[in-house]
Amino acid sequence: MTGFAGCVIVAAGRGERFGDAGKIMANVCGRPVLAWVLDAMQAASSVRDVVVVHGDHTEAAIQSLLSSGAWTKVTALVPGGDQRQLSMANGVGAVDDNLEVVLVHDAARPLITPALIDMCAERARQTGAAILATPMSDTVKRVEDGVVVATLARSTLWAAQTPQGFVKERMLELCEAAIAGDIEFTDEASLAEALGRPVSVVPGDRLNIKITHPEDLDVVDALLLQRQRESTMQFPRTGIGYDVHRFAEGRRMVLGGVEIPYGRGLDGHSDADVLLHAIADALLGAAALGDIGVHFSPTEAKWKGMDSRDILRHAVALLRDHGWEPVNLDATVIAEAPRVNPHVPAMREEISRVSGLGEDAISIKATTNEGMGFVGRGEGIAALASATIVRTGPR
Repeated sequence: MTGFAGCVIVAAGRGERFGDAGKIMANVCGRPVLAWVLDAMQAASSVRDVVVVHGDHTEAAIQSLLSSGAWTKVTALVPGGDQRQLSMANGVGAVDDNLEVVLVHDAARPLITPALIDMCAERARQTGAAILATPMSDTVKRVEDGVVVATLARSTLWAAQTPQGFVKERMLELCEAAIAGDIEFTDEASLAEALGRPVSVVPGDRLNIKITHPEDLDVVDALLLQRQRESTMQFPRTGIGYDVHRFAEGRRMVLGGVEIPYGRGLDGHSDADVLLHAIADALLGAAALGDIGVHFSPTEAKWKGMDSRDILRHAVALLRDHGWEPVNLDATVIAEAPRVNPHVPAMREEISRVSGLGEDAISIKATTNEGMGFVGRGEGIAALASATIVRTGPR
């Protein structure tokens, strides 16, 4: 993609068919409808800026939602108009003129995906105008006064969705028509058609439904929950941890929560368990929660001499608080001495007890540095760890 898009999210509707003007703030899968839309725009690689159009009835709720700062692409919150096309025009007016494409999306379509957004933006860039749409699968009847008067040719019928995208020049033309015209249009593509401008179709997704009636919330809630479950199963996250400590006289040698008989220990603010430190860092890294230095600063006296098993407990608890569960640990201790392998079973048992992972999900290996570097010269011990985690709950 050679240019970025700005997206106008229209959240100014009165929700007359829904029966509640605040439907975009209704709860689905634990979060407001609008939050799911903002998530998709934040993740779409084609979208640089997001403008949200509010109504008088939604302004305060949207401002409160945006105050979390979770959606860094949002650049403006602007008031809507009495008609959709006027709300659209207000939103477009707040989009950066330097952006190549403008997308318009319904705030009531929370199942939109970043991939569909990017596809629509790219087709709009190529052709000037594009919408998401799906072919009709049902036979469609035209009805007057409760009586069927015609059966329409299903092969030519598509159901329009959003986003709908236009190059900036075309979008400005639509805005001028929207402001000048007296006819109300139900979507941006209708305006383009009225001006005789061709609109390309990008195959959408039947699941990209618009919340129109209260019962739609139950459908969307179930679909979002299923999507989260599938994401958890298909996309685990992995973190890497590394730590090193030099030898120190007069200290205990503790590795993997197990005290090992040896003439000296490792230097550090805590008990200097280099293996548990690497494992904790790997877990925290997998969930993007910082590192042990953030949570247990070596400059704070209260952590002096602490048991590193408590560091591991804290890392696991923090993951679970954020909706993650560790499922696998793989670690390597790099040392010329002491011999680590005889103590691996005890380490696995102790790490299992502290973390709650089964021993069969904990791998610990040991190797030397073949006499090279600071480890090879017997100056200290290093440890490398990787951790795999999966999503088990909401963020």
